[in-house]
Amino acid sequence: GSQPMRSTRVRVISLTAGLMLTLAACGGGGGGGTGEAASSAAASPAGVTFKAAKLGGGTLSSSSFKGKDTVLWFWAPWCTICRGEAPNVNAVADAFKGKVQIIGIAGRGEVPAMDGFVSDTKTGALTHVVDDSGAIWSSYGVAAQPSFAFINDDGTVKVFIGALGKDGLTKQMNALVAS
Repeated sequence: GSQPMRSTRVRVISLTAGLMLTLAACGGGGGGGTGEAASSAAASPAGVTFKAAKLGGGTLSSSSFKGKDTVLWFWAPWCTICRGEAPNVNAVADAFKGKVQIIGIAGRGEVPAMDGFVSDTKTGALTHVVDDSGAIWSSYGVAAQPSFAFINDDGTVKVFIGALGKDGLTKQMNALVAS
């Protein structure tokens, strides 16, 4: 009589563990929106180069960042925190148009789901690249989404893991433009 109860308990524990992993992989549930600086491994991007397919066609090379203030926004199509951050990214992209380029780095999903995310979040005015292998994410030390890499025109990089919110993004963009 106790066998069915035991298997139910195991299933509940497995579902709970899976939910916790999903939350951890999706930015950790948002720690107040301040973001936290990643390790210094991402601070020397001189060796970080990539060429990736853009959503909607074409390719983008990291060489196009040279001499330009650039922000990489790391997101996944299924990440609800990323979806919540999208209006902030759009607002900041508009505010800094012509001063800073923002590029979405879509990972951990299939291209149709990535296209759906861009359509749903109305972020189609931004350039987004496909990082289905996770190679670009890894090269910047990004293991969770949303994350941001602020690349100064001199090539230095500052990486934040987690949502920054509109105020946090604006603060980092102002610092990027000023330096």
